Amino acid sequence: MPSKSTTLATLVAVLALSSDFVQAAPKPSPTKPKRQTYSKTLDITNKLVSPDGFERLAVVAGGSLPGPLLTTKKGDNFKIKVVDKLTEAGMLKTTSVHWHGLFQRGTAWADGTGMVTQCPIASGHDFTYEFSAGEHTNTFWYHSHHELQYCDGLRGGIVIYDDQDPHKGLYDVDDASTVITLMDWYHDFMPVVGPFQVADSTLINGKGRFVGGPSVPLSIINVECSKRYRIRLISLSCDANFQFSIDGHTDLTVIETDGINTKPVKAESLTIYAGQRYSFVLNANQPKGNYWVRALPNHGPQGYENGVNMAILRYKGAPTTDPTSVQTVKKKALVSSALAPLVNPAAPGIPELGKADVNIRLEVGVNMETGLFNMNGVPYTSPSVPVLLQVLSGAASALDLMPSGSVYVLPKDKVVEITLVSLDALAPHPFHLHGHTFSVIKGPEDTVPNFVNPPRRDVYNAGGGNQTTVIRFVTNNAGPWMFHCHVEHHAVHGMSVIFVEEASAIVGQKPPPAAFNDLCPIYNALPPSEL
Repeated sequence: MPSKSTTLATLVAVLALSSDFVQAAPKPSPTKPKRQTYSKTLDITNKLVSPDGFERLAVVAGGSLPGPLLTTKKGDNFKIKVVDKLTEAGMLKTTSVHWHGLFQRGTAWADGTGMVTQCPIASGHDFTYEFSAGEHTNTFWYHSHHELQYCDGLRGGIVIYDDQDPHKGLYDVDDASTVITLMDWYHDFMPVVGPFQVADSTLINGKGRFVGGPSVPLSIINVECSKRYRIRLISLSCDANFQFSIDGHTDLTVIETDGINTKPVKAESLTIYAGQRYSFVLNANQPKGNYWVRALPNHGPQGYENGVNMAILRYKGAPTTDPTSVQTVKKKALVSSALAPLVNPAAPGIPELGKADVNIRLEVGVNMETGLFNMNGVPYTSPSVPVLLQVLSGAASALDLMPSGSVYVLPKDKVVEITLVSLDALAPHPFHLHGHTFSVIKGPEDTVPNFVNPPRRDVYNAGGGNQTTVIRFVTNNAGPWMFHCHVEHHAVHGMSVIFVEEASAIVGQKPPPAAFNDLCPIYNALPPSEL
């Protein structure tokens, strides 16, 4: 749990500065086209759930597991009111929601990263996140970004539709029924600190079975013969990556990765890591019937006995029985390094390793005795004051910003190259960058760099066991952006850093709403039993 040793003087200075911003807020330009606003209230509650036949208390958004799908169109606005109604004494009662993959350009305060861009929301209180979909299209998700809380259930999908989708001619159906979520599920509460846990089951669209458990209903994905479906596959995983395939359907055509349109690539199976998303076209061209959908985790229950790690693809008119389909022995797996962006595919900067404007080497280590990870020898710990508030109160250098040794200050409009070295063997390490996508110049298994058309992602597996990954991005989005492993245990236990990008521009951004000023005073006044 973060320390609450914030000084009164610091908070007063921050709040006073924020108040000045509110008074000076610019008026919206009347010449700008009117955008639609997607408004939603998400009640965050404790609820008894049994998605795999085992009943336990969970943290859910909007009353469901996973949470409700949030949808809008390119260029529209989001207005999401998050209401904290958590009451369970054995779990966190505070919360914060991150909108994964959305850049928050000009709205860093809405990124939802606990103790980086905001203090968590206290039970009995609410906070409204308002931000633009901007240039984003395709597939994203949301989850708690407060300690290990999202592993207890607070996670859901986001889709931003594009009427001008360049791949529109490849599919016939793209709606809520074509979204597939994958989730590792635990029968025990997540500890605030403690040893790693292994999932008890895999949930596909919120349903699954565990080894030795009851034969509860599995999720059904419905299709019709001769139609083409855009399947949006979202990993809501806390830890596991999944090997995904559908029996009898060997021509999955991938057209999107992490919100980025890609040149179509065919595969029979794919591996999806925590936080990643894929869109692929499924051609329902097989005989009418039922087919197993498989999602085998690297950590969790193994095999497929009694429907474990499975869902059902059901053709219209097929009997309502379990499939008898058999998995193909040899499958053409998707090669992630072969996924080229459809637009502007080249990596930024001089096409030579080490020739970016800013070059940073980050070595990932682990202390096997303590279970703590570190980046360049420093384990990340949550600061007592959110980094955004530190910047707004005048801190601008890495020496002044907390947590010490975990903050890197980046200049404006520069090409940044990150060389990520995974020294430990506790792989995989799927790294996520807030506020940006990045070009993967060299993946952990690549032998030569690719500057011409490298994959562009916001999560990429950096491997382990002394493997090296090189990524690049451009500092064109002012804010404090977290860079962390999306295996949540790894991130919370030290495998994170923060890039403070263009500190002076953060101060000059459109101010957060007045309610933002109340989050830290309320949070800091909470007794330990209410955190």
